Amino acid sequence: MEIHTNRFVLRDFSATDVRAFLAYHADPRNSRFYTPEEARPEHAQHLLATFQDWAAEQPRKNYQFAVVQCREPHSLAGCAGLRGSGHPPHEAEFGMELAPDYWGRHAYAVEIGRALLGFGFGNLGLRVITGSTVSANSGITRLAEWFGAEIVATRPAPQRMAEQQGSSLDWRITKERWHQSKSRPNDRNA
Repeated sequence: MEIHTNRFVLRDFSATDVRAFLAYHADPRNSRFYTPEEARPEHAQHLLATFQDWAAEQPRKNYQFAVVQCREPHSLAGCAGLRGSGHPPHEAEFGMELAPDYWGRHAYAVEIGRALLGFGFGNLGLRVITGSTVSANSGITRLAEWFGAEIVATRPAPQRMAEQQGSSLDWRITKERWHQSKSRPNDRNA
């Protein structure tokens, strides 16, 4: 399965992605958003195995894609996904992480997020997409709001993260709000 944007391909992870995935997970700029256990290489390896298991599920409920540049050298820019397990029918949780070298550059997150939301509301027939982040990760909060999402809950961050990360924010966007959003592409496929 692949989703194409102007500059990226979102596709299932392959063996060629392992080295780059482990490298950006080990980057101190990235690991500040994780607990010490989550920042360990073993955790990143476990995530990759989980993503590959999800890709083999039938029926598939979870999509976690490698985000790869379209042009040479086809570098891994991060990952993004929609996870339906544990959610009501027609609802999934959005998640995206970009490698630190791709942060704040050329609206990459907007392009990737737009494609993923379009896939969810269009191809998957979702009605609601939710997400959560820590308040210290203001980029994803701004991105969600730009897409038309609304903050639905603010909770204390887990104690082990509260000092650095602030609070946890939960957001949601409905298919209707997505269609009304200023960020919606002009096509009506979703």
